[in-house]
Amino acid sequence: MAKWGQGDPRWIVEERADATNVNNWHWTERDATSWSKRKLKEVLEGLVVEGEAGRCEIGDLKHVEGEASCNSRKGKLIFFYEWNLRLSWKGTVKESGEKHKGSLEIPNLSEENEVDDTEINVSKKKGEGDVLKELMRTEGTTKVREALRDYLKALKTEFTLGMILPTKAPVGQELATEQKPSGSPVQDSVTPQALDMVGVKIPTVRIHMREVFNSPADELYSIFTKKELVQKFSKCPAVIEAEKGGKLQMFEGCVSGEYTELVPSQRLVLKWRCRSWPEEHYATVALTFQDLAAQSELELECKGVPVSHEESTRQCWKKQYFEEIHILLQQSKDNME
Repeated sequence: MAKWGQGDPRWIVEERADATNVNNWHWTERDATSWSKRKLKEVLEGLVVEGEAGRCEIGDLKHVEGEASCNSRKGKLIFFYEWNLRLSWKGTVKESGEKHKGSLEIPNLSEENEVDDTEINVSKKKGEGDVLKELMRTEGTTKVREALRDYLKALKTEFTLGMILPTKAPVGQELATEQKPSGSPVQDSVTPQALDMVGVKIPTVRIHMREVFNSPADELYSIFTKKELVQKFSKCPAVIEAEKGGKLQMFEGCVSGEYTELVPSQRLVLKWRCRSWPEEHYATVALTFQDLAAQSELELECKGVPVSHEESTRQCWKKQYFEEIHILLQQSKDNME
């Protein structure tokens, strides 16, 4: 039997902050099915295909059947996915102005085939307009394949963040850190933002973003604090307890936290995390609202974001928050008109 402290490092857990799966040796599995369904809708719906024959647009993802998962073993990621998809499309013939509809089917998107070899079938409802069907069969399938590649890239990067845990630092590296003079400058080799160390061996960064919205500050503030408005822009059920210490949960549990400071129409501070982050690790999100005539500026400062999750966190705020809030505000404006 090995002496204390000399055992196989794959099984040493007492010195890890999370005390689990040291050096990523054990098999772990994460179900990517629900996440994939949302991502497939995001990358496929609304694709526009234009050519000399006319213009087509892919509509709703009518049918989504299948599953996806990601497994980690010995520090390597293994992906399984199999999907049967059917989408609607509609288009307008350039010369005649005739409008036609059809469908697009992807019977077997899986890890067994390259995207370029994946079968894509295009059909059209009865009547003329075969030029649009041909446009979808050529230019349309090219666009769809690009979107499927985007989904697979996100599956292998965005979704898997946090599955490969930080390994225990070598003893020499720890000693070098401990012996570093307190007054020496810290190099920021990760991002232009300041690099912090939160908890044990979790390097983090600070994210700063600004966005202008076509609404007064009080209305924008309400979108972050009223449950019905949060659910409208997130398109998911949410838990919103907009009071100090109140809970926050969005995007089917992918984002959670609590409200720590609320100044109506001016400022919100949240304890905030993504589900894929290291267990129990939270960032501090400060949202500052400022009126600009008929518009308002939102300033976001997010401190304590794990370095490996910086880009996905930026994209989360940009795509799932800011862009969706812009759409919600435009819809409200259109309804009033």
